[in-house]
Amino acid sequence: MSSRDEWSVSCRDLSGRRRDLTVFVSSDRVVIVAPPGEAAVLAPLDVGRLRAALRDAVVAVAQHPA
Repeated sequence: MSSRDEWSVSCRDLSGRRRDLTVFVSSDRVVIVAPPGEAAVLAPLDVGRLRAALRDAVVAVAQHPA
């Protein structure tokens, strides 16, 4: 996690290279940034981390209404 309203989740692309999904809050929206031009391949533990990041982002949006 790089800041209070930004989270990073490790993943791999289809070629097996390490990448990151980024989840952040922009105004009253949750934004997911995937590896450019790639698919994100998540291990089961990383899916749990993505779920937690999304939950935390939604809580942050609710605490800071636009």
